[in-house]
Amino acid sequence: MPKPLNIGMIGYGFMGRAHTNGYKRVNDFFDLPYRPVLKAACARDKEKVQAFADNWGYESIETDWRKLLERKDIDAVDVCVPNNLHKEICLAAAAAGKMILCEKPLAMNTAEGEEMCQAVEKAGVANTVWYNYRRVPAVTMAKQLIDEGRLGKVFHYRANFLQDWTINADLPQGGNALWRLDAAAAGSGVTGDLLAHCIDTAIWLNGSITDVSAMTETFIKERTHTATGKKQKVTIDDACSFMCHFGNGSLGLFESTRYARGHKALYTLEVNGEKASLKWDLHDLHRLQYFDYSDEGKLRGWKSIHVSDGDQPYMNKWWVPGLQIGYEHSFVHQVADFLASLGKGTPCHPTFRDALETQKVCDAVLDSAASRSWKNV
Repeated sequence: MPKPLNIGMIGYGFMGRAHTNGYKRVNDFFDLPYRPVLKAACARDKEKVQAFADNWGYESIETDWRKLLERKDIDAVDVCVPNNLHKEICLAAAAAGKMILCEKPLAMNTAEGEEMCQAVEKAGVANTVWYNYRRVPAVTMAKQLIDEGRLGKVFHYRANFLQDWTINADLPQGGNALWRLDAAAAGSGVTGDLLAHCIDTAIWLNGSITDVSAMTETFIKERTHTATGKKQKVTIDDACSFMCHFGNGSLGLFESTRYARGHKALYTLEVNGEKASLKWDLHDLHRLQYFDYSDEGKLRGWKSIHVSDGDQPYMNKWWVPGLQIGYEHSFVHQVADFLASLGKGTPCHPTFRDALETQKVCDAVLDSAASRSWKNV
């Protein structure tokens, strides 16, 4: 029988629901040494967090995260709050000896992230950061193909993440729903929110990024702040593009924006190597597109691989071949990997230290855009 692992969830928004769904479903499909128990949900608004707890099956609630960390019946803390709160909560959780699963990006900046890494490493607590796109089976399969050398030497890596939800100039900034538009809470705009996902995946697939040249733009310069009711300067980046060099000699090209009309969440990546290329699209997330130059000439072309078979990543845990899974399953997979790692006594990647590398790239990107010059990571 798997051992219970008592979860304390801090936050009840979109990611709080996505993570909780992972905890609830994981043991139904994966044979694991631990079983998550939804012990407590925590947020400032008692009525709202109680409704969240009742709906998702948490046993109790707290309205102060400090009290949650004092509880002896909490083994692991899931940090699903705005970015400016990550550091304080994670430092305290590490000091309390709690395992930590933290939302991305790790912190507001590299300096904060380094403190967080040192804290979890000193305390010796298990830790991971929710870069969930690594756990989409097609993306995991791309990692396997690259690591097997099937692409050969890599020349190009490109990715974009496009949305359109902030185009309306009347959209305010700040508050529970729109904190991502407030630099005081988010740290940055699309760089930390969207490009961080692209960067994490890129580093995982293609290795370290050494230097960057970036540009950013804030299209709507002022928005009403929900806290004051007054127009205030917008200090996040609405759009960001950057070029980079990878340590393996390949070139990178990245773009993210919330001003691409018609795109709600278009995340795509493509890797071009000497022997083969691959590409992936979040809108068709169960398919991996693959081109192999060694194919016979008249049959050479892009293949659409439906990643649903039992010998493909994660898929032997789900349905029969040909039946696909979706976005929410990437969180189930991360919970499964975290619990399996606990059983083995090994790290669950990306750890805080892994996520710090993405944070360093994000900081270099913003620094480059501000100075209009190349910056080393």
